[in-house]
Amino acid sequence: MEALSVQAPSLPTTDPAGTADTSGPYRWRWLILAVMIVAEIMDLLDASIVNVAGPALEESLGAGSVGLQWVIGGYALTLGAGLVLGGRLGDRYGRRRMFLLGLTAFTAASLLCAIAPNIGSLIVFRLLQGAAGAMLLPQGLGLLRENFSGPELTKVFAIFGPVLGLGGIVGPVLGGFLIEGDFFGLGWRLVFLVNLPIGIAALIVAAKFVPRKPGDRTVRVDVTGAGLVVASCALLVLPLNQGQEDGWPLWTWAFMAASAVGFALFAVQQRRTAAAGRAALVTPGLLRKPAFTVGLGGIALFFGGLIGTQLVLTLFLQIGQRFTAGDAGLGNLPLAVGTAIGGAVSGAFLADRIGRKVLQVGPLVQLAGAAVLWFELDGLDAASFTIWNIVPGAALAGVGAGMVIAALFSFVLAAVDDDEIGSASGVLSAVQAVGGSIGVAVFGSVFFARAEAGDFTGGFHRALIVQACLLVAFLAITFLLPEQGRPDDGPDPEPELADTHA
Repeated sequence: MEALSVQAPSLPTTDPAGTADTSGPYRWRWLILAVMIVAEIMDLLDASIVNVAGPALEESLGAGSVGLQWVIGGYALTLGAGLVLGGRLGDRYGRRRMFLLGLTAFTAASLLCAIAPNIGSLIVFRLLQGAAGAMLLPQGLGLLRENFSGPELTKVFAIFGPVLGLGGIVGPVLGGFLIEGDFFGLGWRLVFLVNLPIGIAALIVAAKFVPRKPGDRTVRVDVTGAGLVVASCALLVLPLNQGQEDGWPLWTWAFMAASAVGFALFAVQQRRTAAAGRAALVTPGLLRKPAFTVGLGGIALFFGGLIGTQLVLTLFLQIGQRFTAGDAGLGNLPLAVGTAIGGAVSGAFLADRIGRKVLQVGPLVQLAGAAVLWFELDGLDAASFTIWNIVPGAALAGVGAGMVIAALFSFVLAAVDDDEIGSASGVLSAVQAVGGSIGVAVFGSVFFARAEAGDFTGGFHRALIVQACLLVAFLAITFLLPEQGRPDDGPDPEPELADTHA
């Protein structure tokens, strides 16, 4: 991954035809930011946009609860498992090339999802879509570092980070609108078809305006490490998705134990790879930083609980209250609006004023929102239920989530040295995605365990208990994070043009 250097040359400009010009910054750099945001939001949006498609998939393809969990969680699984590898491929072959390849593959996989004839093929295509996203997503950070410097780079990250963090939250709202609209009679297939015009437009703009910069062919791709990550993730998510349906047989526990062993082997293998002078997927120094490794656990807990609870909210509205896809999407709007408000307040001034405490206030606000939701559900009359019954609790929980999303990554990265930033960012994004996949599996199992007996409110209550436990664990972890968003208070160094590798 890319590293930062204190002394860096001026950024060259390159016209759309690829001619170099060293007279000043690249004049189309803000268009690059727009393309990165559009393409990567499209990627992240697909992690949650199908949340509201459950009944439609059941009616059209015969998808059951396990199939739905795989359609949602399988995407996040391959996305998370491949993110670090995708970043390393960008180092070797060039980030522009990998961005265009990833975007092309993602757009093509979206088309395959849209025309899937059965639930099995849809799951396979979603796995492919996640793998394409893993090639696409890591390139954005590197491309922005290559084309922005100094105060502009700080401004770019101030825009880029929160926008991506909020992108997945609005997925169910957009998905509900598309399914409910049933434009051209395509129903749930529009959830995937909407990526085609966006992806093609982003491809055209990126191919024309993102400057060419060759990769470093001396970088070796750690195939063994990548294989260990993929296998360990699969061994964890497979039993979590299937366990409830199969009654938690012995093999599910054996697979989860094997997953823990696999991740431990990955850590050992990465250290040995670096000690042998070869390029590891993860900068080994990161794994020796307690604050960073603890922060990884915090990110997994937080996003697992957030994505899992959002799924349960959507399932409760659609299956339990018989909401249409459009109404269920709007039911997620209070959470999305609350998240936007919390993120704006946190990013604008709260994080700067109270520092790490914003990561402690956020989960407390979320816990308060979960408590309000509990009591709103407790006296629920199904016959007279409307979305207004749960707006206060959902909105309050969203405010707390937004406060955390806006600040979490910068505080975890406080433990990271400048030459480790690229690798650390890839690892954090991967843990976020895998955490979301685990959240889908765990919360889906918890909810369906009660929903299959017709107790939808009880299923939601159990999910809130699980979320509360995760938030308490996350709150405890925040006390181990550094106070500042960076190790020092000095200005950010400019990014170095030539790739260097830890």
